[in-house]
Amino acid sequence: MDSNTRTWAMLLHLSYLLGFVTGIGFIAPVIVWIIKKDEMPELDAHGKMALNFIISMFIYVTIAGLLSIALIGIPLLILLGIMNVVYPVIAGVKANDGELWHYPGMLRFF
Repeated sequence: MDSNTRTWAMLLHLSYLLGFVTGIGFIAPVIVWIIKKDEMPELDAHGKMALNFIISMFIYVTIAGLLSIALIGIPLLILLGIMNVVYPVIAGVKANDGELWHYPGMLRFF
């Protein structure tokens, strides 16, 4: 993978963190993936991983939110919040090194 592709793969993963600033961070990785996947075929796998992460986190946060009624979900929400920051950073660093990192515990839809 060339350096340009590695940079875009890193930006794809790290763009998820824009959600903490803009509230729409889940859209940014998808936009990068859709725009660049045909131009950079290696980026396709990174986009699929990021999209699987986004969908999985939505499902997990929804379930943990419902479980918060019974107070069980509160620690889960804290854990998911940490994962929402740490996982994209790890994936971005690995992508910059030319590796495809599989987010642990994420469901695979693509």
